Amino acid sequence: MDNTNILEMRNITKVYPTGLVANNHVDFSLRKGEIHALAGENGAGKTTLMKVLFGLEKPDEGEIILSGASVSIHNPIDAIHKGIGMVHQHFMLIPSLTVAENIVLGDEPGKYGVLDNRMASEMARTIGQKYNMNVDPEDVVADLPVGIRQKVEILKALHKGADILILDEPTAVLTPQETKELFAELKGLRDKGHTIVFISHKLNEVKELCDRITILRDGKDVGVYDVKDVSEQKISSLMVGRNLEVNTQKDPVEPGRIVLDVRNLNKENESGRQVLHDINFQIRAGEIVGIAAVEGNGQKELSEITAGLEGFSEGDITVSGTSIKNKTIKEIRGMGVSHVPEDRVAVGLVGDASVSDNLITYVYDKKEYSSHGLLDRKKIAGYARDLREKFLVKSKDGTEAVRMLSGGNMQKVVVAREFSTNPQLIILNQPTRGIDVGATEFVRQKVLELRSRGSAVLLVSADLNELFELSDRLMVMFDGRITADIKDVGQVTENELGEYMLGLKKQEGM
Repeated sequence: MDNTNILEMRNITKVYPTGLVANNHVDFSLRKGEIHALAGENGAGKTTLMKVLFGLEKPDEGEIILSGASVSIHNPIDAIHKGIGMVHQHFMLIPSLTVAENIVLGDEPGKYGVLDNRMASEMARTIGQKYNMNVDPEDVVADLPVGIRQKVEILKALHKGADILILDEPTAVLTPQETKELFAELKGLRDKGHTIVFISHKLNEVKELCDRITILRDGKDVGVYDVKDVSEQKISSLMVGRNLEVNTQKDPVEPGRIVLDVRNLNKENESGRQVLHDINFQIRAGEIVGIAAVEGNGQKELSEITAGLEGFSEGDITVSGTSIKNKTIKEIRGMGVSHVPEDRVAVGLVGDASVSDNLITYVYDKKEYSSHGLLDRKKIAGYARDLREKFLVKSKDGTEAVRMLSGGNMQKVVVAREFSTNPQLIILNQPTRGIDVGATEFVRQKVLELRSRGSAVLLVSADLNELFELSDRLMVMFDGRITADIKDVGQVTENELGEYMLGLKKQEGM
C-alpha cells in the first residue's frame, strides 16, 4: 500500500434544510491500494459523506482533492468518469436483463441502437476473468443468488473504470462461505491497485479485512486508525462515545404454552412458483426461534404470511389456538401480533408522516386517545414523547417527517411502536440490518425483554451473530423448505449453518 493519499475530502460540511448537520467539517482520506473501513452509528454521517463523494449530495463547505487536483463531483456519472464507483446495499441491477446486459448498461456495444449481444458477453467475460469473479454472462440476473448479484454489481463498477470502490454493507445478506469468497476477491482488487471503502457495522469483518479505519460520531470525524492497532471494543466505544457490551447477555427462560403453530403451510407466488413447501413448526411463550437462510429462500414470505401481509390457501397458522386464515392485518394485530418488517421505509413507516404519527399508528383509535371520533392530540403527543424517550429515538420534537431521521432512528421508531403493545407474538425480519453497534445493542436487549415477559419471537436475520446470540432454537430454510431444526444452538458452528443455508447439507429427518 502506497502511503500517498490519492483522495482527500477536506472540511466537508453538509447541512440539510431541516437544520440537521450531517457532516461537520469532516476530513477523510484514501491511499492507493488500501481497504479503508468507514464506521459510525447511524446518523453519524457515513452515508452523507459517501453521497458527497459519489455526487449524490453537494457539500455546503469543503473540497475534494483527487490525485492532487481539486475536483467538483456534480452527480454519479461525474463520479464514475473520475474513477469512483459505488455498490449500494440494495442492488441497482435490472433483474430481467442478463449479466452481460447489466454490466455494459450505459456503455453498450453495437450499431444504430442495436446491442451486439456477442460482444457484450465477451466484455463481461473478460472483466470477470481479469478480477477472478467469473459469472456466466448469459444468466438472467433475476435467477441468480444474492452473492452472485453482488459480484455483477462490482464487475459493473469495474467495467466503468472504478479505481475507488465504495461498498455499503456488502456482507449484510451473505452466508459465511460467500463472505469469505467476497473478502478474497476484495483483497485481489486491492493487490491490483484498487482502493476500497468498506462500510460495515460488523466489527469482526473490519478487523479481518481492512487496513485503516475512519470513525465518525455525531457528524464529526473522531480519528483515523490502523486497524491492527485497535480492538473491536475500542472501535465501538469510539463510535458511540461510551463503553459497550459487544456480546448480548441472555438469561435462561423456561418456554411456556404454544403461541404460534404453523402446520403444513404451502405457498405459491404470483408467477406460480412454490416458495414454501410443507412448513411445520411451533413457538412457545418466552421462546425465540431464529430462521437462518440466504435471501430468497422463503423466509420473507413466511414472516409476511404470519404477519398477515400475504394470504395462504394450504395449511394453517394459529396464534394461541386461533387461526389467522382470511383475517385482516388489523384483526391479526388484535390477536396480539406485532411485526417489524424487513423494509422499514417501504412497509414499516409512512415517510412523509411525522415521527409521532408513525408511533401512534396502531393506538390512535383506542378510547384513551380519541373521543367521539376526534383525536386527543395532547394525550397522543405525550404517548409519542414517552416512546421516543424510552427507545432513545433522536428526534427534535417528534413533528418532523420520519424520513428525515437516520436509518437507525427510523428502525427505533418501528421497534418502539411494535414492542410497546406487549405482543404475545412478535415477528422480526432483519431487526438490526444496517444499524450501528449502539442501536443494535439496544434493539437486541429490547427483544430479550419481550422474551422475559413471555412473548413468542420469530426472528429472521441475515446476521448469524445475532441469530446465535438471541435464538433459543434455530431453523434453517433452503428453497422454501426447513432443512434443519437445531434445538441446541451452542452445538452448531457458523460454517455448518452456512452449509445448511446453501443446501449442501440437510438434517436427518427433514
